[in-house]
Amino acid sequence: MNSSTTPPVPLTLFSAYQKRVVGLLAFLQFAVILDFMLMSPLGALIIPSMSISTQQFGWAVSAYAFSAGLSGLLTAGFADRFDRKKILMFFYTGFIIGTFWCGMVDNFTSLLMARIVTGLFGGVIGSVVMAIAADLYAPQLRGRVIGLIQTAFGASQVLGIPFGLYLSSRWDWHVPFFAMAGLGLVGGVIVALTMKPVTAHLSIPQEHSPWMHLYHTVTEPRYLLAFAAVSLLSTGGFMLMPFSSAFIVNNLGVSFHDLPTLYLVTGIASFMFGPLIGKASDKYGKFEVFTVGCLTSIVMVLIYTHLHTIPLVGLIVVNVLLFTGIFARMIPFQAMMSTVPTPVQRGSFSSISSSIQQLSGGLASAIAGQVVSFGADGKLQHFDILGYIIVATSLTTFVLLWAMKRSHAIEAVAKVMAPS
Repeated sequence: MNSSTTPPVPLTLFSAYQKRVVGLLAFLQFAVILDFMLMSPLGALIIPSMSISTQQFGWAVSAYAFSAGLSGLLTAGFADRFDRKKILMFFYTGFIIGTFWCGMVDNFTSLLMARIVTGLFGGVIGSVVMAIAADLYAPQLRGRVIGLIQTAFGASQVLGIPFGLYLSSRWDWHVPFFAMAGLGLVGGVIVALTMKPVTAHLSIPQEHSPWMHLYHTVTEPRYLLAFAAVSLLSTGGFMLMPFSSAFIVNNLGVSFHDLPTLYLVTGIASFMFGPLIGKASDKYGKFEVFTVGCLTSIVMVLIYTHLHTIPLVGLIVVNVLLFTGIFARMIPFQAMMSTVPTPVQRGSFSSISSSIQQLSGGLASAIAGQVVSFGADGKLQHFDILGYIIVATSLTTFVLLWAMKRSHAIEAVAKVMAPS
């Protein structure tokens, strides 16, 4: 075997290198997720600081998503033609530059341009991370691996968001972006020096034209339901997150200075539950865990979007349950999606899926910005309508996944007991 190519993980044991790779992938996810997640709590500062409307802030969030979606489509045809590590490092470098630019903006137009550039590069990283995970780890363990990678979400709330909010309150909202760029640069150097090339897919015959490769992936009939499910699943986060801090502060009566505590506790819970949900997906079935997560998230979204003034402790409980449901939906969903494409189309499928996710999310953010508005009393109005929209998309996603399972579009993978 080519020494530059990392073999698939054994079913019962991760090597030291394979464990390290999961950590590296989780860090890259952490950087990308934090960049998006931080826009939400900082929204309560950015909106008044720049004297912009909720509609403009919604477009600033959407700009990242739309540019990320476009970038994913443009790179999909080439995603399986190069070492995945090289593709990863190219886009990650651009992402760091874009994040630094976000810290330098002083008006809405420059913020919009900075988010577009950050999205062009950052939007591809998640798809490459998932393609690498699918390349290196067997389907029977992908729930566990993806669960570990998605601890990046919890880490962003435990480490990133509270620290970012502290920096913004100590100085101003620009400083967290500079800190993210500095931390991301250090992490990127470590990834570049320690991760081996990921080239096993290059041994499989490729189509001559990258554009035909893209076309055949987009038009593959058994992928269409998967792309539809991806587009619907992404609407929830993009609708709720951009305006959650404004809702919490203005509607629920929670102080802005208490937001770090809220995100810290929620992040710790997410950090703990992510790997457990991944193990449960491998042990009990990915679709079964997805079903539980779908029902939980629907109930909690309805509760969350109809909240009124509430003590911080009560909001923490609601937030933890909400994100537990979201994780129990997201982790098995991603594990199921990893079994859909053939190895030769894995990179392009992941890029297109990421592109669809970002474009759908950008549209969702823009719609959310049109739905909600600030009333004369300073409160965010019509937030409950977003909850109803998310419930409708969640139910539709469940039906699509059920149809894919019935048609065997999702690979049937034997359940295994995760190593203790």
